[in-house]
Amino acid sequence: MAEYEFSGHAYDMLRERDIPEAWVKMAIDEPEKREAKEDGTIHYIRSFAEHDGRYLRVVVDPAVQPQKIVTLFFDRRLGRSK
Repeated sequence: MAEYEFSGHAYDMLRERDIPEAWVKMAIDEPEKREAKEDGTIHYIRSFAEHDGRYLRVVVDPAVQPQKIVTLFFDRRLGRSK
């Protein structure tokens, strides 16, 4: 994983939603999908069987160094992987 730093909000969401930091690393290093957004952020998306196949979305701002993890959440819009 490249150099990343959690924003205060992202770190709070990590703890509040009880998401293992290792899952964030996996989503960034081995995403199932990667989306570049108009606002300059990159969204890394990966499902986790350990969480009923739900998709974790990790939003990263690559414009700053180290790159900043802006937020992360299980994306209900994507449903669950089979």
